[in-house]
Formats: sequence, C-alpha cells, structure tokens
Amino acid sequence: MSKLKVVILNGSMQQPSRTHVLCQALFDELAEHLPGADLHWVEISQIGRSLGACLQRQELPREIEADLQAIENADLLIAASPVYRATFTGLFKHLVDFLGMTALVNKPVLLAATGGSPLHGLMLDHQMRPLFAMMQALTLPIGVYATESDFSGDYELASSAAKDRVKLAVEMALPNISR
Repeated sequence: MSKLKVVILNGSMQQPSRTHVLCQALFDELAEHLPGADLHWVEISQIGRSLGACLQRQELPREIEADLQAIENADLLIAASPVYRATFTGLFKHLVDFLGMTALVNKPVLLAATGGSPLHGLMLDHQMRPLFAMMQALTLPIGVYATESDFSGDYELASSAAKDRVKLAVEMALPNISR
C-alpha cells in the first residue's frame, strides 16, 4: 500500500505561527491513525514574496510549481490560514488561484484557521468552504478554529477544548481519506 500523501497549506505570513502549530497538531493526530504518512509543507511565510510577484502559473519559480503539484497530487490537503480582516490571507488565495480548476475534484480538504477572537470562527464556513467547494473539493465535515487563548505564550496548543476539536476533526475526516 502506498503512503498517504498529506500537504499542509499554511497561509500565515509569519514564523513562528499559531496556524503552523495548529496544522502540526492536526497532522500529528492524523499520523496516530495513519502512521507513515508523507508530509509536504507549503508555507506562505516562506514563498510569499516570490509568489506575489507572479501573475500567471508559468511565471512561478520551480519551487512554487513543485508546491502546486504537491497540492494537486495530495491524498489529503490541510488548508489553514490566520484570519485577516474576516477572511484568509491574500497570498493564500493567490496560491489557490494558480491551482488547476479540476485539480481538487473529490480531494479531501481539512479546513483550519486561527484568529484573535471567537467571532471570526465562521470564516471557515463562509470563506474557506466555498473557495474549495467551487473547485469541487471534498471539504471535510468539521474544520478547526483556534483563538489566541488556545495557545500558550510559546506557540504551543494548550487548550484542552482546542485539542478535542483537533481530535474530532480528524476522527470525522478518516472515513473520507483513502490511500
């Protein structure tokens, strides 16, 4: 059986990042159920400047083209962004715009976001879910939203409620993930 190919798309523009920590927690929980999964990170904080300079896919540097191909060939995409002005980051959307229109058809996508206030939690269902649904991806039943209060000062997921949401999201995702 081949290894599960997981790609994490982290829309955060900075490192360290609470969004990165949340993504890592999701992957770690997933790996408990599906050991040996292959993980590829796409970090906007690392590619943002090069990405922002490109207007068409053929202009992208090889490294970013490889990231897009990893997303398109993934068995599971974990898509996460901090909430900026009630939505995902602009460069997160810019990268998604380069994906092929049919590249995500029926691909399971686990949605996640971080923000400063519980009021932004609906961004998962009102911004991210429609974005991936438009591309006919299979957005998984439960996304995970975490606020600043769910993390310790040293960027560790500390809240038991947030950890429970991570576990529930992965549990609900498992029946939709095939190798």
